[in-house]
Amino acid sequence: MSHLIEAIFVSFFDVIIIMLRFSQEQLIQYVYSECSPILKLAIEKAMLEDIALQKEVKALKRTIKQLAKLEKLSPKKSSIDAIIKYAEESQKKK
Repeated sequence: MSHLIEAIFVSFFDVIIIMLRFSQEQLIQYVYSECSPILKLAIEKAMLEDIALQKEVKALKRTIKQLAKLEKLSPKKSSIDAIIKYAEESQKKK
C-alpha cells in the first residue's frame, strides 16, 4: 500500500513541477541553500529535465561568486576623499 501512495505522490509532485515556474527569489534562495527542503527538491527535479533552468541556476551561482569577489574590493582613498569634498561643498552652497 505504501508503494501506491508513494507512486501517487511522485506523480502528483511531477505535475506540480511541470506547472511550477520558479521565481528569481526562489532560485536565489536555492543557490544560497536558504529554501525549504520541498522547494530544493522541486528545483533539483526540474533541473533534471530543464536545460534553461540549469543554465539560469548556473548563471546565478557565477554571479554570486563574482559579487563575493567585489565585496572584498574597496574604493581608492582618493575616490572617497573626492566624494567627501563634493558633499562638503554641496552643503556650503545650501
